[in-house]
Amino acid sequence: MSDVETPPFKDIVNGALEFTIPIAHKMGVQAVEVRRGFAATSVPAEGNGNHFGVMYAGVLFTVAEILGGAIAIATFDNSAFYPLVKDLRIFFRKPAKTDVRAEATLSEEEIARIGEEAAANGKSDFILRAVVTDADGVVVAETEGLYQLRTHGK
Repeated sequence: MSDVETPPFKDIVNGALEFTIPIAHKMGVQAVEVRRGFAATSVPAEGNGNHFGVMYAGVLFTVAEILGGAIAIATFDNSAFYPLVKDLRIFFRKPAKTDVRAEATLSEEEIARIGEEAAANGKSDFILRAVVTDADGVVVAETEGLYQLRTHGK
């Protein structure tokens, strides 16, 4: 373990959301925990409902999709690489009537593979699976996203 403090990745992600993805910021999406290989985001139910009183599907999609960028910020060299989403499938499990939390993890082995491949080839695809739960811990959605880590200038 190093004595060097890691940057406050949660604060970095939250600060960037307002300018890089303004609609997510307006929804109230926030990073609640971001560290190497892990990210968790949340979004309030308030203001994000639909015509039948549950959270709008697009909000559930957004709170999960943001995880790919959050993990990349905390895991890879941002001066060399940037993330993008190539595809994302969402599986709605239950209606969300409360605030929700989304979480995703990348293993150390996968982190090493992605970093090495992106450095060698200018880009690397990776799969990120997320789980979205309500305030009671009930799974309301799951996603499987195809993301890419890309070298700046490629």
